[in-house]
Amino acid sequence: MADDPVQPQSRPALQLKSQKFREARQGDWRLLNAQLDKAERDGLGSFSVDELLNLPVLYRSAMSSLSMAQSISLDRNLITYLQSLCARAYVYVYGPQTRLKEVLSSFFVRAWPRGFRSLGLELALACVLFFGGALLGWLLCAQDATWYHFFLPGEGRSIGSSVEELRKTLGGNTENDPLSPFAVFLMGHNTQVAIMAFAFGIMFGLPTFALLIYNGIPLGAMLWLFASKGLGVEFAGWLSIHGTTELFAIVIAGACGLHIGRRLIFPGDVPRKESLMVAGRLTGTVMIGVAAMLTVAGCLEGFGRQMITDTWARFAIGGAMLTLWLIYFLLVGRERKHG
Repeated sequence: MADDPVQPQSRPALQLKSQKFREARQGDWRLLNAQLDKAERDGLGSFSVDELLNLPVLYRSAMSSLSMAQSISLDRNLITYLQSLCARAYVYVYGPQTRLKEVLSSFFVRAWPRGFRSLGLELALACVLFFGGALLGWLLCAQDATWYHFFLPGEGRSIGSSVEELRKTLGGNTENDPLSPFAVFLMGHNTQVAIMAFAFGIMFGLPTFALLIYNGIPLGAMLWLFASKGLGVEFAGWLSIHGTTELFAIVIAGACGLHIGRRLIFPGDVPRKESLMVAGRLTGTVMIGVAAMLTVAGCLEGFGRQMITDTWARFAIGGAMLTLWLIYFLLVGRERKHG
């Protein structure tokens, strides 16, 4: 890349004006160009403190020169050179200097697990609401079986299904098996629930509160149906292979919504708007991780559950995933105590 612009055009007056303009400022341009060459070659880590402090000064000087050159209509070659120089400098003065590897490391090693741990109270409440809803669904169906079709209208598995018909839906993916359409429905439904549980937090968390209970109820109803046919263990294994990740993600999303609602109702010593901004940054970070969990759950549901049909193997995978998530969220990113 050339250190100097191409010589100005031939018209005498314009040439003289450009020449004087250039002579007065080209020392700073050349110094900035040299620093940019060094940054592109060795990175900003090779700069001394004085060089780092001087870089934005030289950038602002070049921008001033560019603005002046454009305002007095100097030759096009000089303006193009300054535009290129300023664009290169902008990247190092204002552009992000963190590499993708460092961004991912910062998120997965610090931001996400620490954000999760900051939601302790809301996580406990979200668990109680969701699985309390599941217990309510079970108890209502156990008392009156007609509740099942009220909670799951149009679902292919009915209280009139035989044991063999229900067992068939827990098998692997075969051409005539209705498992795949149901798996796709379940994945899409749970993703939608997670997004809604988070988004409804802006309404003081009340819809999130209700949504967690409402979506736990069908789970309890389905558990009751299979248990009543003697297939409770098989169904739990079928669900666990992806459910320990997917349901965990829903609970976390619900906790995010509840956290936003709590910070709106009880902003503490800061204005409610600032409290909401802080809560939004925290929960937004956690929800990016929730999206990653739902992606993992989708892979487990789309491949693992279809290919692995042994109940205890499904339990082993689901249990291993739950253990990994708990270890990750509870241990990763903690500050080490010295001394």
